Amino acid sequence: MNAWIDQALWCLDRRQAAVLVTVAWVQGSAPREAGAKMLVSAGHQWFTIGGGHLEWKAAEFARARLRADDGPDRWIEALPLGPALGQCCGGMVHLLFERLRESDRAWLEALRAGLQTPAGRIREVGLGGAGVAPWVRVSAPDEAESAAIAADAAGPDADRLLRPDPVRGCLTLREAVRPDPLHVVIFGAGHVGQALVHVLGTLPCRVTWVDARDDLFPGAVPANVSIEATDTPEAVIDEAPPGSCFLIMTHDHALDQRLCEQLLRRDDVAYFGLIGSQTKRRKFEHRFRARGIPPERVARIVCPIGEPGIEGKQPAVIAVAVAAQLLRLRSERERRAGAPARAEAPAH
Repeated sequence: MNAWIDQALWCLDRRQAAVLVTVAWVQGSAPREAGAKMLVSAGHQWFTIGGGHLEWKAAEFARARLRADDGPDRWIEALPLGPALGQCCGGMVHLLFERLRESDRAWLEALRAGLQTPAGRIREVGLGGAGVAPWVRVSAPDEAESAAIAADAAGPDADRLLRPDPVRGCLTLREAVRPDPLHVVIFGAGHVGQALVHVLGTLPCRVTWVDARDDLFPGAVPANVSIEATDTPEAVIDEAPPGSCFLIMTHDHALDQRLCEQLLRRDDVAYFGLIGSQTKRRKFEHRFRARGIPPERVARIVCPIGEPGIEGKQPAVIAVAVAAQLLRLRSERERRAGAPARAEAPAH
């Protein structure tokens, strides 16, 4: 997830000194993957690099740097989890620490703008060395770079973002920062919609939340959620990117049916969920057949929604069950996308 970008800019806006901590390289077993981030200020901590003694030690390093405010703004700490920290994982974690200043605003804003494109951006952090000043560079990846990053993410070097730079002669972290491929469109701002957005706001996905009743939306939503207050929700279906997931859970069965019919016209939907019981499903199926919609298209509708085996009608329970179903879909998609990349990745 990329909420750390907005949080870092929030700290800069309030002149709150902060250190960005990134898992740069994992050797062996560790609590989090390479790329995981944590933001630390003198009195607060956002996000997580895995908890436990590792996270406590990282926060201690960051706050010591904020108190002293001297030394390099970017540095690496290598922490053996077993001997040094007493954690059962037993691997080695290399952490990149970055003391954020107003001069970092430009690359943070460039990353945020880049998230509006599917390819996102590449961030490079050079630690500098003899005769080489540290730097941060943000760029748009070309096709070759995107393919190389995908291969690295699925291959044996997935847990290594930090490498020697043979040209500049220093260690460089290189990471892809792109929008999460799981895009969820939710129709309905009622109790279940509210509960589902609350859960999805903490997960790796992008959410478009749609309802004509503007007064039902909360004053603030998670960073990965955008609101569409519109009385023409069908247009949102037409404009959603291929491979999106849709959840229809409005207050009006007639509106649900109209949205379903609009959505059944698309052949590129990753998930199509309709809130309701088996009885509602049978009624809708009968109406769709009467309109000449092929049964194989109607069969794509998931109704009732939610991971099988999770029972309960409370909004929070439904939200967790649906989130579990979407996360399973996301994992399956990543496995399918990663299989060819792993096969093509060069041996090391």
